[in-house]
This record gives sequence, C-alpha cells and structure tokens, in this order.
Amino acid sequence: MDADRRSLGELFSDLTSQLSTLIRQELELARTEMTSNAQRAGRNAALIGAGAAVGYAAFLVLVAAAVALLATLGLDTWLAALVVAIVLGVIAAALIQRGRAALAAANLAPTRTIATLKDDAELAKERAR
Repeated sequence: MDADRRSLGELFSDLTSQLSTLIRQELELARTEMTSNAQRAGRNAALIGAGAAVGYAAFLVLVAAAVALLATLGLDTWLAALVVAIVLGVIAAALIQRGRAALAAANLAPTRTIATLKDDAELAKERAR
C-alpha cells in the first residue's frame, strides 16, 4: 500500500509498532551496556581486593619480623622478613591505587543508550510533523 494512501489510523498503528520495537531495542542496548560497565567495575574492584590481600600478607610478614626480632635478636631472620614486608607493602599500595584510579575514571552510565534515545526522540518529532 502506498504511504500516501494509508489512513491516519494505519499511520498511527505503524508508528506505535515502530516505537514499541524501538523501545524494546533501546532497553536491550541499555541492559547490554550496563552489564559491560558493571563487569569493568567488578574487575577494578578485584584489583582493590587483590591489593588489600597483598597488604594483609605484608602485615603478617611484618608481624613475623617483629616476632623474629624479639625472639632471637638476630639480624638475619627479622631483617629478611622486614625487607619482604616492605616489598609486599609497596605492591599492595600500587594495586590499590591502580584499582581506585580505574574506578574513579569509570563512567557507569549507559552513554550510548542515552545518545541513541535522544536521536530516536528527534526522529519521532520529525516524523510526527
């Protein structure tokens, strides 16, 4: 049927059908985009968790160094443990800082979906004229 010969009811029916399809597609895009953003945030949170675990290990080694110092007063055992604790502490700080920086820079909003919704609204306005 020619577009010029369709009734107003048919045109509104087509518009309603197209808008319904468009909304379903936009919702699917938003869901996909939010899942992707959440996965990225989860990986960055895992970096913070890994940094915290390494920091805890550094604390345990530091405690062991103090115990070794008090128990033996020998330089070799506690000094070695102290060096290990310092190295692990530096690693922990680096992991935590990297994760925090990545989380701070992350944009969790579905920006592509928002942009396409704006475009769709403009298109609907143009078609309604």
